[in-house]
Formats: sequence, C-alpha cells, structure tokens
Amino acid sequence: MPLTYKDAGVDIEVGNALVDRIRPLAAETRRPGTVSEIGGFAGLFDLKKAGYVDPILVSTTDGVGTKLRVAIESNDVSGIGVDLVAMCVNDLICHGAAPLFFLDYLAMGTIEPDLATDIVKGIAKACRAAGCALIGGETAEMPGLYRDGDFDLAGFALGAAERHQLLPRDVHDDDILLGFPSSGLHSNGFSLVRKVVSDSGLSWFDNPPFHVSNSGGRRIRLYEAVLEPTRIYVDAVGAALSTGNLKALAHITGGGMTENVMRILPAGLGAKVDLDSWNCPDIFKWIEQGSELGAAEMLHVFNCGIGMVAIASADTHLDVLDAVNDAGTAAIPIGRVCSGDEAEYAGSLF
Repeated sequence: MPLTYKDAGVDIEVGNALVDRIRPLAAETRRPGTVSEIGGFAGLFDLKKAGYVDPILVSTTDGVGTKLRVAIESNDVSGIGVDLVAMCVNDLICHGAAPLFFLDYLAMGTIEPDLATDIVKGIAKACRAAGCALIGGETAEMPGLYRDGDFDLAGFALGAAERHQLLPRDVHDDDILLGFPSSGLHSNGFSLVRKVVSDSGLSWFDNPPFHVSNSGGRRIRLYEAVLEPTRIYVDAVGAALSTGNLKALAHITGGGMTENVMRILPAGLGAKVDLDSWNCPDIFKWIEQGSELGAAEMLHVFNCGIGMVAIASADTHLDVLDAVNDAGTAAIPIGRVCSGDEAEYAGSLF
C-alpha cells in the first residue's frame, strides 16, 4: 500500500479546515485599506484607501518567548495571541505609526484545530483592539520537530506614519518622562520567572503567593497571574500623538527600562528616573525576592510596572498626560531627560 503524506504526519485536509475556521475571525478585523481575505497566496493592503498622503512604512516582528511554555503547561492559550500582537504593535507605535495589518506564523507538530483556533481568536481580538487587520498567516504542521502539544508563534505587523510625524524627534535635556502602566509581566523574562516558580516548589495551579490587583476579587491561580496578556498601547499613544506634543516613545520589553529608554535618547543624554513615583506590582517584588536580583537587574530584565515610556517637553507634558489619561491609561510623570553624567535611577523600587 503506498505511503501518503497523512501517514507521514501531515494532514492537508485538517489544515484546510482550520483555514475555514480562521477566515471569519480574520474578517472581523477588517479596516480601511484591507483588500484581500484569508486564503490567498498573499495579503493585500491599499495605503491610499487607508488615507495616507506621504507615508513611511514601519514594520515589526516578534514572538512570545518562553511564556509559551507556561501556556502549554497550564493548558491556557487564551491570551497568547494577544501577547503576540501586542509585542509587535507596541514596538511599531514607538515610531509614531498606526498599525495597518498583521500576519501570524503558527507551527505545531500536529495541527490541533481547537488549540489553533483558540490561539487565533486571541490574535483577532488583539488586532481589533489595535485597529489592524489580520490579513494572512501560516499554520505549519511539522511532525518530528515539535512534540505533541508544543507549538511556536511568530508575528509580523506593518504600519504607516506620515513622514513628518515619525518618532523620535527633538528630544532635549529636561524633557519629561511619562510612564504608562503595564498589565503585568507582559512577555519578557519568562525563563527567569519559570526558574523562580520551579525553585519555589509551587505549581502553576497553586494560588499566587502575592497580591494580584486586577483579579476582580476572585481567587486565581498562579498561571493566570503570570499569563496576564500584554497591554496594547495603541489607543493611549494615538491620544498622545493627537496633541502634537509627543517627542518619543520606548516600549519596555527585553532589556527593561534601563536599556529601552536609552534607545530613544540622543547621544550625550540620559534618564533621571524616580523609582518612588509608581507602585511596583507585587508580582515583581515576589520575583525579586525569589531571584535576589536586586533593583538594578530587575529594571534591566522586567518592565516592573511601566510598560511604555513617553517623552514630552516640560511645557507641554501635561497636555500629553491629560490626553493619555482621557484615553483610559493612567500615565504618570516618572522622571526627566538629563545630561548623560547625571543619569540615575533613584529611590526604592521594592
């Protein structure tokens, strides 16, 4: 009897059926400029119909890292798709661009239609929140490379900004740093988080040994606190951009605050940050106690409660602050731009 592709571990019909499941999820994310639908060889987008006159295209790609392992071990993939989109679009908006469309790549040993659909539901939910269309992607069945139940994710976002609106621009000494709160760990530092949990002897299904402020009063399990999806800052940044006074943005991801803020500062300038200006969430305090990293290294690995940092002038930062707060993000001043030799992180984080 001849060997078939299905015998080798790849079921083309299951893949085709999954595309049929995904198609309506993608259709819900359509926005002005969307031309194509899921199922073609490529996704099409019309910049002119999106309203751009002199656009610069801005692109990003990212994954979710070993946060995936927590999702797999806890059998909760409901927020992983949100993380994937958030990590891409939050980088993209740092250049003043609006997200236009998103593509995903999902690789599995064997396609599990229910699992894959749940992941894409999260991606579509986040695309709607970010105002971008899910116009394509790839679901790869790769027997022998991934164990049963394992998978990997990658995302790709493309946005645009009018040429004169690109960020960063015109950052000076004494400009004000504004911190946008994070929703939790976001999607960085999970190799360390997993080590701390392992060393503690806790299970992902135990109650968290720290206070979770966004639990709504219900009892939650450790994996739920750890898997809280990455916050999407598109609306907050859009409000800040509308003031015309936003100078720069730093997404606090890998490298933490200390590294990412420096990426948007001109040579010779630094950041003077007041660590007492915000309350570091208890999850970070617990990680620090379990790892004994100290504040400096925690700020270099995690967001520690601040997921995005904006820069505006001392004269106009209150306008930016008001606009962001009106958009539903409780931003606060956390420091200022300074000369490089004055840079410091002062105060007590924990």
